[in-house]
Amino acid sequence: MNPKSRIPWPTITLSLIAVGLVILALGGYLTPLSRLTLSPVIAVQTWVSERFQAVQFYLSAPRDVAQLTRENEALNAEVAHLQTQIIELQQQLGEFRILSALLDFARAYPEYQYVGASVIGRDPSPFVKYIHINRGSDDGLRRGMPVVTQQGLVGRISQVTASAALVQLITDPSVTVNVRLEPTRAEAILSGSITGDIGLDLIPQAVTIEPGELVLTSGLGGNYPPNILIGQVTGVRSQDYDLFQSASMQPVVDFSNLEIVLVITNFQPVDLSPLIPTPGAP
Repeated sequence: MNPKSRIPWPTITLSLIAVGLVILALGGYLTPLSRLTLSPVIAVQTWVSERFQAVQFYLSAPRDVAQLTRENEALNAEVAHLQTQIIELQQQLGEFRILSALLDFARAYPEYQYVGASVIGRDPSPFVKYIHINRGSDDGLRRGMPVVTQQGLVGRISQVTASAALVQLITDPSVTVNVRLEPTRAEAILSGSITGDIGLDLIPQAVTIEPGELVLTSGLGGNYPPNILIGQVTGVRSQDYDLFQSASMQPVVDFSNLEIVLVITNFQPVDLSPLIPTPGAP
């Protein structure tokens, strides 16, 4: 045998050891040893990985925060824009409902002609009840024309300019309106007050009035057309020794939230003051 062809004993020994280790590993005998050997390596690797991730987060955080800030600002701007659109749509819906109700009112009283107007102001004085509207003489408005909403009577025009008008509300202390109660058909006089409350006076004692009766314009006096709804009786005050009854009423118009009104332009009020006798006149 050629001495050069002999396999060195160290090689054979290492090979046998290797084969033995493989057999032991396949048999699961080296698992505890491998765990014991690899645990420090895994711990070191985990520590290095955590530190690397921390350094990476620290370096990338400013860029991420800036990106998130820009995205948040964009989202806030979009939300603000959507909220503005919602408010505009709600306003348009409210105006549509008001206009639709005004149209129904006009259809219910086809004998009248109307001009629509927006409320643009209110008299700041607590002693008078007036509103300002954005229609005037250029639109055919004249002093004394009745003003209504889809609910009922508002008042009448007191002063007019070319592009605006002043409307005296029926809640004004100086206002009196001839009215009729339904279903009793009793006549009464409506009057305003400083507080804005509306009262009914000069109701005949012979008539039995109950809360809930409707109050409408009677047409007497020539200031307002007849049969326009004003409100409903809420209480009656009657004493046996009084010549007349009085009553409180709730108007159907919400005077604190007037936005759009209708002016009846083809009604001509009648001035009866020259026909009213004055004391001492012959």
